[in-house]
Amino acid sequence: MKNKYIITFLLLSVLFTACKNDDKLAPVAKNAIKPTVVTQALPHDTDDPSIWIHPTDASKSIIIGTDKDTDGGLYAFDLKGKIVAKSEVLKRPNNVDIAYGLIIDGKKVDVAVTTERENNKIRIFSLPDLKAIDNGGISVFEGETLRDPMGIALYTRPSDKKIFAVVGRKSGPSGSYLWQYELSGAGKFATAKVVRKFGAYSGKKEIEAIAVDNELGTILYCDEQFGIRKYKADPALNNNKELAIFGKTGFKADNEGIAIYKKTDSTGYILVSNQQANTFMIYPREGIKGNLNHYPLLAEIPTSTIECDGADATSINLGGNFKNGLFVAMSNGMTFHYYSWDLIQKRIDESKK
Repeated sequence: MKNKYIITFLLLSVLFTACKNDDKLAPVAKNAIKPTVVTQALPHDTDDPSIWIHPTDASKSIIIGTDKDTDGGLYAFDLKGKIVAKSEVLKRPNNVDIAYGLIIDGKKVDVAVTTERENNKIRIFSLPDLKAIDNGGISVFEGETLRDPMGIALYTRPSDKKIFAVVGRKSGPSGSYLWQYELSGAGKFATAKVVRKFGAYSGKKEIEAIAVDNELGTILYCDEQFGIRKYKADPALNNNKELAIFGKTGFKADNEGIAIYKKTDSTGYILVSNQQANTFMIYPREGIKGNLNHYPLLAEIPTSTIECDGADATSINLGGNFKNGLFVAMSNGMTFHYYSWDLIQKRIDESKK
């Protein structure tokens, strides 16, 4: 009987959260792709996932996701959706991203970096154990009136493997909305210093979803209700010119979470959440017709995620149902949905017919 009440409570929670923006939110489509795996529910409010690939056995890879509340945290899930680790308590962690081989105390450490909104910090954790290695956190947007860090993406420069964090906030000035930090180690702790301020902003809503393409050296971010903007990722280039803006039409309201699926070092797909429509918009990673900055819509794919804020993708063979990779997306109901990439690819291929 107790389990029956728990299940009823969770179903009501899903219905309640799904209806909070009922004036804009579409129902899940009848032809929506069904998730291959749904994770265990978190205590509060899922927001953003990132995929960590195990160095020797890809089937042991994990998904790191945020639980966004004043007593939230980072959680690690295995490929069956089971919670396998949790960070210390964090004050409203918003988005998260992963990088490999940050030098800490002379050793390479894989890291998950998240924004801690209520403390105006970024937090850095070792992987896969989710242990804090930042001496309590690193303040961001210091000296600014508008702080509230939200979005984050990590760039690993191919030439020297230096790692940089691109951090967004709830609101900020156009031209310097995003700040970029170089991450490094000082003894046993990770540190960061600001090396760049850039990023146009329409002022329509906010900038939260950010993605970095290491191989192509670019940053993509969603200027919500306006479009997806593209910039160079390497701060050493001293190039803050906007390279492209796309996805300005076709969204019900917010363009949100961004994921990049890499078929090769230079080809693949960009997936952007059409949040209130419960679909994902698919664009060519490599552009089209020889133009790296032209991104026509290839497909719009309905998924079972509700009001998706964040997503990630990998083409690595993870075994089982994920031999061609995995697409993971946050959903209302305090869960993350895993999709076998084959399900996504099938819909993309069907749209070409």
